[in-house]
Amino acid sequence: MKTKNILYSVTAISALCFLSACDSDNDDNTEMMPTTYSYQVAVKNLTYAQPISPVAVVLHNEGYLWQIGESASVALETMAESGDNSGLLDGTNVMASASGAGVVMPSMSETIMVSVEDTMPMYLSVATMLVNTNDAFTGLNAIDISSLAVDESVTFTAGVYDAGTEKNSEMMGTIPGPADSGEGFNAARDDVDVVSMHPGVVSADDGLSTSVLTQAHKFDNPSVSFTITRME
Repeated sequence: MKTKNILYSVTAISALCFLSACDSDNDDNTEMMPTTYSYQVAVKNLTYAQPISPVAVVLHNEGYLWQIGESASVALETMAESGDNSGLLDGTNVMASASGAGVVMPSMSETIMVSVEDTMPMYLSVATMLVNTNDAFTGLNAIDISSLAVDESVTFTAGVYDAGTEKNSEMMGTIPGPADSGEGFNAARDDVDVVSMHPGVVSADDGLSTSVLTQAHKFDNPSVSFTITRME
């Protein structure tokens, strides 16, 4: 009987040790699981006749995509003159980024998802070109999303900015959108070379005889709405 009791005790202790080891492994596995922060950005084009270029969405913890009164980066210039957002998506301060699938036509909407693992982003920025212009763009610049809870949404509307890298001549051959199908990015800067609020389209209808634009291409502010939702 004594031998049986000793064997039972050893078996019980071994079982407890095994369960304890299993629990320890589970804890280790839980700690190793990465945390994902995912955000949905719903974009709506509010203009009458201004398609917007593929939308760039960026998560970052420092910096800005642009600053009023300062020179535009080459990445911003390229996007604002041609709609090419690749430079903004690959910026040095970017933690994660995503691009819209294509041009968003007037009154249409698109939803873009962007995610990052392990490090919670502090800011979200968005940028897109109004393609029937020389270098007009709109977007959100370093919006603080650090306190946004899962399933919580915030909505913003945005006005139109002038990259200041190309004169707003509206001349034939200078606008990449369907109103002209002209030149996109040009490295030469022939304007004030600082970002500012856009003064608006003049158009041929309002006396600019060399313009390829019409009153339909004018835009009011806000021009685009953005709804940011934290998904996880």
